[in-house]
Amino acid sequence: MEKGWTPILPNTPVSRYSALVPHESFGPLLLAVAVILAAATAGGWLAERIRQPSVLGELVAGIVLGNLGLAGFHALEPFQTNTSLAALAELGVIVLLFDVGLESTIGDMMKVGRSALLVAALGVIAPFFLGWGAGAWLLPGRSTYVHVFLGAVLTATSVGITARVLRDLHQTKSEEAKIILGAAVIDDVLGLVILAVVTGIIAAAASGAGSVSVIGMSWIAAKALLFLVLAIVLGSLIARHALRFFARSRLPGTLLTGGLVVCFVLSYLAAAAGLAPIVGAFAAGLILEPAFFAAFEETRRGQTLRSLIHPISTILVPVFFVRTGMLVDLRSFANPAILGLAAALTVAAWVGKQACMLGVPRRGLNRLAVGIGMVPRGEVGLIFANIGTGLVLAGERIVTPPLYAAVVIMVIVTTLVTPPALQWSFRRGGAAPAH
Repeated sequence: MEKGWTPILPNTPVSRYSALVPHESFGPLLLAVAVILAAATAGGWLAERIRQPSVLGELVAGIVLGNLGLAGFHALEPFQTNTSLAALAELGVIVLLFDVGLESTIGDMMKVGRSALLVAALGVIAPFFLGWGAGAWLLPGRSTYVHVFLGAVLTATSVGITARVLRDLHQTKSEEAKIILGAAVIDDVLGLVILAVVTGIIAAAASGAGSVSVIGMSWIAAKALLFLVLAIVLGSLIARHALRFFARSRLPGTLLTGGLVVCFVLSYLAAAAGLAPIVGAFAAGLILEPAFFAAFEETRRGQTLRSLIHPISTILVPVFFVRTGMLVDLRSFANPAILGLAAALTVAAWVGKQACMLGVPRRGLNRLAVGIGMVPRGEVGLIFANIGTGLVLAGERIVTPPLYAAVVIMVIVTTLVTPPALQWSFRRGGAAPAH
């Protein structure tokens, strides 16, 4: 080394850079993504061969991968706890909801706004009380808080799974799909508000405080509603000016970059407000009108933001659905008591969401498709159940391992049954695919 030469990073050992990208953790992630993408492709192909949406094949492929340990093959088990893979999966569902939101406009959603709100309200109220009743009937020895929490878990709706099925069926532009997606987003907000209130009540009871104040509950609800209003009203105005800045740069790829910046910022703000990030992603897609992109070079060449996002979603979205399937433990099916409780919860979950059909007042619409489209609990139901495993009252977890297994089975059934049922309902209703 030449005398007097100063390294660019003084006093920094070479190993510090290697610590930024640890091969021992990055290598398994690469293998996991490769295996998952291959399994998703195979599962999706097989599903389409039997005329089912490809998302069903991806979920089943995930279940197979996650339970290979039952056959003595344990090499893939670390995939289930890989935090980097979990982050990629969450990014996948955010991109999916953003893409779905881009297919609609605020005007489109406003046309079905009243129906979507009524569908969402019925889709929360009915499952909540049915889940509460099922818990009180089958678990009489457990606390009322457990029964109430079960009701809260059943309010969940997986927007991601329903959105993917609708996209696979080429129905995202149908009026039924707009009602389903609008209601599912509102459903998520209402469900998260109920979950936050219930967990607050349980936490207060565990600490001896008695109950949560009305002000506390009101603040939880107000945050959710305030975010949606600001995201739609102010977000549209801010996004328009932000995209003009990106367009002026004249750099390649700015249309995609600008769109994703809006998506990720709103997703972050949703999470900061205590909501699911997918709510922000869907809102971002809604507010980005085609007119916002007129100044971009890509638009003049005939490209759209959706066409640019497609390669990203092709990689990330299957990761989400395969990983959701991998979290399923088939050993839960071996316990008759768990199966009985799971069956009751599944019936309550299905019947509760069918109440959504009453929220579609207009004749000529496929009410059955709307009811079925609200059924899958998917990852949202699992998130709700996981929160319950962390709540403790009188020295006992609100959601014990057997109860969690029953909830997981309910999630599996509602998730796997929905794609073929939704496809059947559209065929039965004679809906023409909207390409």
